[in-house]
Amino acid sequence: MSGEDHESVARALEEARQQRGPIPLPSDRYTEMGIADAYRVQAHWLALQEKAGAKRAGYKVGLTSRAMQVALKVDEPQYGHLLDRHIYGDNARIMLDAFFTPRLEVELAFLMRRPIAGFGHSIDDVLAATEFIQPAIEIVDYRTVSPRPIADMIADNVAGAGASLGGRKIRPDGQVDLGWIGATLARNGVIEESGVSAAVLGHPALGVVALLDRLAEHKGGLEEGDIVLAGSFTRQVDIARGDEFEADYGPHGAFAFRFL
Repeated sequence: MSGEDHESVARALEEARQQRGPIPLPSDRYTEMGIADAYRVQAHWLALQEKAGAKRAGYKVGLTSRAMQVALKVDEPQYGHLLDRHIYGDNARIMLDAFFTPRLEVELAFLMRRPIAGFGHSIDDVLAATEFIQPAIEIVDYRTVSPRPIADMIADNVAGAGASLGGRKIRPDGQVDLGWIGATLARNGVIEESGVSAAVLGHPALGVVALLDRLAEHKGGLEEGDIVLAGSFTRQVDIARGDEFEADYGPHGAFAFRFL
């Protein structure tokens, strides 16, 4: 694919986001599109957001479950970008019309206190660079028709659309076993999903390790203040207008938000 092709796909994905309707799979038109092309599309899409006034807030790590990797024929997680305009807090009122067909996933967010980059980092390396870990619910949204091959998924920001953060901030000091944080997600008072953080590659910090490896392939890394959604440990939950959600992480707090 040419640079013009990458830009064209990025513009089409942005138009789909604005018009809230899916587009055909880019890989159907550009049959040669691979993972490297998809990340170039992603970079052009991010540039469009920044030109429109948005700021990058961090990253989301996707495809951390073995089932998803097998389904998409990949053997490692991939990443997308988070934008400041779609980061929400406790008791947020979120406009459903900002999305197309959004769904929710239960995760943990890492807030970085210093830069870290390069291949082959350990859990301890990640925790040493982390200010705190916080409960987070990711909003995922798709701007292409399904089923989606891996290149189309990456080009579409790995479905990253936003996040709501709340609950208690967890210090990375070893007092809390980050691999055994449990959570439930309730919709209108009914628990729809539950899970434990070990479902993210065995430990959620390994989601950040995988992200660093992918960023290093593109000569990048994490910066101070970056938010990283380390990967989902539940199935996706659908959203309808008026739905109120509560994420309960037990001793690590609970928070709620509503879609209008």
